[in-house]
Amino acid sequence: MKEPYDFHNPNLLGVAEQIKRLRPLRQAMEQADLRAALVSSPVSIYYLTGRIYRGYLYITVDNDAPLYLVRRPTILHGPGVHLIAKPSQINETLAKAGMAVGEPVALELDTMPYHDAMRLAQALGMEAPEGNISPLLRACRAVKTEREKDMLRRSGVKHAEVYSRIPGLYKTGMTDIELQIEIERASRLEGCLGIFRCAGLEMEIFMGNVLTGDNADAPSPYDFAMGGAGLDSSLPVGADGTVIRPGLPVMVDVNGNYTGYMTDMTRCFAAGTVSPEVEKANRLSADICAGLAGMMAPGTAAADLYNRALEMAREAGMEEYFMGHRSHAGFVGHGVGIEINELPVIAPRSRDILAAGNAIALEPKFVLPGIGAVGVENTYLVGSSAPGELITKAPQNIVALD
Repeated sequence: MKEPYDFHNPNLLGVAEQIKRLRPLRQAMEQADLRAALVSSPVSIYYLTGRIYRGYLYITVDNDAPLYLVRRPTILHGPGVHLIAKPSQINETLAKAGMAVGEPVALELDTMPYHDAMRLAQALGMEAPEGNISPLLRACRAVKTEREKDMLRRSGVKHAEVYSRIPGLYKTGMTDIELQIEIERASRLEGCLGIFRCAGLEMEIFMGNVLTGDNADAPSPYDFAMGGAGLDSSLPVGADGTVIRPGLPVMVDVNGNYTGYMTDMTRCFAAGTVSPEVEKANRLSADICAGLAGMMAPGTAAADLYNRALEMAREAGMEEYFMGHRSHAGFVGHGVGIEINELPVIAPRSRDILAAGNAIALEPKFVLPGIGAVGVENTYLVGSSAPGELITKAPQNIVALD
């Protein structure tokens, strides 16, 4: 049974870990000539405090300790905690805490609605927002601390354990959604938190994606590697009720959020024997992952990884099916952590450079018309030198369901 956390403590990270996360952010703020910032999104508040509350975290480049401006829950208390009911109380609260008032304050403009941003800016005495802290937060979150890496490793262990149970969940005649529901149940019983956080206002998914047959070739409006028509036009991605037929691959890409930090992993399963073409595509996907992991050293351009993946697909005569068929994804990997699509982005025009502490999911997948989606996805940690550390250690071959 998990121990309950301290419901009253605003900082569940502890002082030392919080400083490790705040220090690079404050340095980035200073370089960007931002003296103060209000952090407000649940993801960012969780990253910097280890918990989620409604309100703001006030950060300055001159003060090690942040202020917790809390609207809910009102049971939080301790050093730096100030309860507020509305944004108009922020300046008064800052003044009482001995902070400068009336100076420009950066906001999370990538995630905040325009109306909220204007209201908050005016409450702080600004005519309009004068700085965006969002890009700096995303860059800092891309480099994981040792505690964050440990949480990712623990998610990876549980993720692999659930995948090992998938063959036992299958029953002849199942549809893709029926199998997905059983996988979701096993995941939740193993401790999966259920929530699948995605960055971006146009990204949404439930607990993952299970694809088989021609549904894998159905384009989705979302920026995921694989699409699928889904069960309803209100969520057009993933399983659509296709019956799992012998010989067709079943691609499983489901939620790995067991600690608040998510691993991303895809494996292929099949009832009956698959064709040599399917075996070839899956083996090529695993080979690409291994090849790119061997390039994962600090200072490597993310675009170089993508270009090498495309080169390997082209050399194998599989470029037409690489990262889709009717619709091709424009990337082959992405950062993971609190959200499933963090930095760096492994794409041809990416300007990202790998750094020690990055957590990267590689997903070089293929869609074979009339057959389905094939390939693996692995999560790696970038260390001080190549190769990247594999933390999703499930078998990468096509696993028999029957």
